[in-house]
Amino acid sequence: MKFRIDTFTLLLLGAIVLASFVPVIGEAAEALATIGTLAVAMLFFFHGAALSRQQIIDGATHWRLHILITSLTFVFFPLVVLPINGLSAIVPEWMPKDLGLGFLYLGVLPSAVSSSIAYTAMAKGNVPAAICSAAASNVFGMMLTPFLLLLLVSTSGDGNFSIAEALKDIILQLLLPFAIGHAMRPWLGGILGRNESLMARYDQGVIWIIVYSAFSHSVVSGLWQNLPIQAVALAILLCIGLLGLFILIATTMVRKLGFSLEDEAAVVFCGSKKSLASGLPMAKVLFSGHPGFGMIVLPIMCYNQIQVIVGAMLAQRYRVKIELASAAHTTKEHGQNH
Repeated sequence: MKFRIDTFTLLLLGAIVLASFVPVIGEAAEALATIGTLAVAMLFFFHGAALSRQQIIDGATHWRLHILITSLTFVFFPLVVLPINGLSAIVPEWMPKDLGLGFLYLGVLPSAVSSSIAYTAMAKGNVPAAICSAAASNVFGMMLTPFLLLLLVSTSGDGNFSIAEALKDIILQLLLPFAIGHAMRPWLGGILGRNESLMARYDQGVIWIIVYSAFSHSVVSGLWQNLPIQAVALAILLCIGLLGLFILIATTMVRKLGFSLEDEAAVVFCGSKKSLASGLPMAKVLFSGHPGFGMIVLPIMCYNQIQVIVGAMLAQRYRVKIELASAAHTTKEHGQNH
């Protein structure tokens, strides 16, 4: 198979390069963050308007799929990163203690919400199921992430998470726009159905804003300073390995359980992703004043950029496979009717 990088992947690489040399700062950064928040809310509004009532019911009641995604996020991932932290005692020059702690923290984070759903939508996967799983992951993640982290490391964890604030954000930015959009489906459903390519462009635009804003934040905060170069290289390689491993685990389990191709796309994107949007704010609370904060959040930043690039390529591949499967099914039905 010929390897080809699509335009959207190049745009994402461009966002990373742009943020590295021209990061958004100050009031502009705050404005971009606000734009990103509104863009995510509109993303859910449009998806709510585009989905039928039956599609939403089917997505919400797909309990086997939700259990699988939750297991990948909060059970398998924490267990897999546990040995990585153990490298701190063996090769501290390659895996400093704070970097090992960062991998543990990466392991217990909830799934990424907006990018998981946007990629599932780009792939023409099971969007309702992705919305339900990603939203639930973040709601439970605000409670599970600190608990699991404290379970994995012997630290007092004196930061208190505002669960009420997290629930409020999930409701206001996710569920409320989705519900309003769905209520307006009778007026907007047809328009959105006729402009699917425009909606795909909007999904991509939201992801681009998230990447540029998040990477700008890391550059401004001096994330790459005062780190051994070999530790950075190892962190990147481990993040690539972790993502590849969980994509493999997700696809293997989905196929063994007999899920559809649309379900597979939702599980792969929701089950392998980790939330930078939730991870950084939680890290600021949990590790407030920690001198090694930059090392702790390094795995989140690396994993986030890698999952965005790989996700874009995977979404294109799934889209082609799902469209071909749908066309074949339609042709078969047409042949049977005649």
